[in-house]
Amino acid sequence: VVVGLFIPLWVDAVETPAKQPSPATAEVWPSTPPAGCPFAKSGTLTGIAFTGRHAEYTGADTWYPSWAADGNLYSPWTDGKVNGFGAFSGGTNATTGHATILGDDPLHLVVTNQGVFASNPRPYEGRYPCGSLVFKGVWYYGTYCLHPAAKLPRDGIPYNWPWLGPFVGFRWSTDFGKNWTQTPCSPAKPLFGEHALNGEPVKIGAPHFVDFGKSLEHSPDGKAYLVAHGASDGPAGRRFAYDSWITGDEIYLTRVKPGIKNMNNASKYEFFAGHDARDRPIWTHDFKKIKPIAAWRDHMGCVTMTYNAPLKKYLMCVTDGGNTVSRFNTYILESGRITGPWKLVTFMENFGEQAYFVNFPSKFVGRNGRTLWLCYAANFSGGWRGVRFKSLPRGSRYGMCLQEVKLLSPNDALAPNSLKGAAN
Repeated sequence: VVVGLFIPLWVDAVETPAKQPSPATAEVWPSTPPAGCPFAKSGTLTGIAFTGRHAEYTGADTWYPSWAADGNLYSPWTDGKVNGFGAFSGGTNATTGHATILGDDPLHLVVTNQGVFASNPRPYEGRYPCGSLVFKGVWYYGTYCLHPAAKLPRDGIPYNWPWLGPFVGFRWSTDFGKNWTQTPCSPAKPLFGEHALNGEPVKIGAPHFVDFGKSLEHSPDGKAYLVAHGASDGPAGRRFAYDSWITGDEIYLTRVKPGIKNMNNASKYEFFAGHDARDRPIWTHDFKKIKPIAAWRDHMGCVTMTYNAPLKKYLMCVTDGGNTVSRFNTYILESGRITGPWKLVTFMENFGEQAYFVNFPSKFVGRNGRTLWLCYAANFSGGWRGVRFKSLPRGSRYGMCLQEVKLLSPNDALAPNSLKGAAN
């Protein structure tokens, strides 16, 4: 039974980017981690260089592409328009979008088959997309709640959704988004039982599926893993917006055998609970025993993870969203194990200058694992308080942005360049 309202916008309109010039040299974004960074520098992946090849699509954000067995990418989106159709995830009539992404060349993709689906966020004010996975013909689409307002003035700062709410659950589709069955969970009775109407800490608010390649090809055990940012204490004694859609303290990990009967059943999930005396990961069905795989107080936020199969490395993208409307910092961590320990590849201060929802789509990881594409949105709050953001690197804007990058090794001779200069 479809409980939520599906608004039929399934049409074959398409959106493609403007052609982009191809520069001759790659430019390294300088890594400038602040004092107190808890992550040692990686000895194998030592930075990121931008090739200058980029493409931008649509006028909406929240793109988390899932690579399905048919070779296509399927992604959520919201708060904007795709091929003229809109979704907005705030208020009683909150909607979230979905679309198909066709093509093998990031510079020449087609975004099509867009649609939107309505889901009431009450008692919260917003209900947004998060983890999305297409596996064995079923599209699982997660949503989470935000509170108390999309724009909340406090101490001279127009905060954007300062409180992270709970992860609600997964709706699903067996025809690639033409029809949906709503999750049996609700914002008042979410999957993992967390609540945050008064700014309480949430640990698994906005989880994202670990990208294991086409149809979970490289999952170590056939299970789907989800990574999420959150906090374990607050709000007393904490800064405002300490645990929001883009800020937090810790990263958590959970896993489940994907299936319609399992995805909305909390008892089917296992949670990472630390390592034993022999450094083996501990998994538990008891949510109360959950422990973070990484922590950095007041310096974490929205997180994604991709398995880079050629390098046999997990790459974790974390965005520290400052006060939710400031310039954002994005950093990339690497590990040979999904539970860590994690080492720093690069800390990109003011990347975007306000990039968020950063991820590496596995479909666009090159054969050697060194060349890949960053997917993100940027600069949503330009003009708030009179602040204007630069497009850094070029092409960064509100929408689905794709930037080709190269992972550097200690032997690469590339030097930091003018990526953050006035010309950009």
